[in-house]
Amino acid sequence: MRPPLAKDPIAEIQNNWKKQGWDSAAAPAAAVTAIMRTQQILLGRAQEILKPYRLTFARYEVISLLSHSREKRMLMNKASALLQVHPTSITNAVDRLQDAGLVQRQPHESDRRAMLLVLTAQGRKTAEQATAALNEQLFERTGFTPGQVEDLNRILADFRRVSGDFLGP
Repeated sequence: MRPPLAKDPIAEIQNNWKKQGWDSAAAPAAAVTAIMRTQQILLGRAQEILKPYRLTFARYEVISLLSHSREKRMLMNKASALLQVHPTSITNAVDRLQDAGLVQRQPHESDRRAMLLVLTAQGRKTAEQATAALNEQLFERTGFTPGQVEDLNRILADFRRVSGDFLGP
């Protein structure tokens, strides 16, 4: 990990926008940049935690989704939709998970065109261990207060909803 910078570069972005006369865009530019930088920081932490399990966060999301499903299996296109990733991305993740013995592909019983993803026993164990590590080392210690977490969840859900990410309240 690199040492912290002496000044906040995102505050500098906001100041630069203002200097250019883009006052109405200055705060939003800083907010967007801050969200993206925060995502990089959190993803980096998650990737480091998942390294001993030989998982990326994208692959973890697949086995986590399967581990929470009732039958520990799901149609591949449904998993892609729920994870909000392109089918090519889920195929790549599943290829790696299958190579690691964490998931299996199985043809659907009644629709030969559909493919099921099935979590293996090793996949269940890995999902359980990786989730415990993420909970302990990241999710329970994000650096945000409980009130900030609630505010962030509300603000980001509102943004995602009005952006067409999902329907409903």
